[in-house]
Amino acid sequence: MSKTKKTGAGHYEILFIIPNKFTEDEAKKISVKIEKIINDDGGKVTFSEFWGKKKLAYKIKNNEYGYYSLCEFDLTKENLAKIDKDLRLSTEILRHQIVIKKTKTEEELKREEVIRAKIDSKKEKVAKEEKIAEKKEYKKEESLTSAQKVKTVKSADLKDLDEKLEGILNADDLI
Repeated sequence: MSKTKKTGAGHYEILFIIPNKFTEDEAKKISVKIEKIINDDGGKVTFSEFWGKKKLAYKIKNNEYGYYSLCEFDLTKENLAKIDKDLRLSTEILRHQIVIKKTKTEEELKREEVIRAKIDSKKEKVAKEEKIAEKKEYKKEESLTSAQKVKTVKSADLKDLDEKLEGILNADDLI
């Protein structure tokens, strides 16, 4: 028995950054170009997402911003090295990282969907509670009589005026 690794196609994920010197439309074209390179080398793109312009954590080749793009694909290990080399030599890519991505089973996908649904329902419940609390606060403010409202405004205004008057009278350069 040999101790070699399996030779079938693996599932990978690549995240790459395109420099800010390109426009967003040009960056999208470069992203499509990278997907074409993967397909030409025998790969199959399963998911692609263009994240847009984001600030980099630190300057890379005098660039503070870059266009991020994420792509998942299936490819053999031999062709992966060729794509990695092509991207390292490319002047259109600032940085890239290729990682092995675990393929999810149907059971895992269903479990994630259930969790996502629970999170969404909790968010909706919290939003409803916040709206109810806002309505109660608004009704409480409306229930104050106009005399109470004027009294609170006047007391605040008188205090402010007294403080300002004291400041003026205590100033050294009055005259």
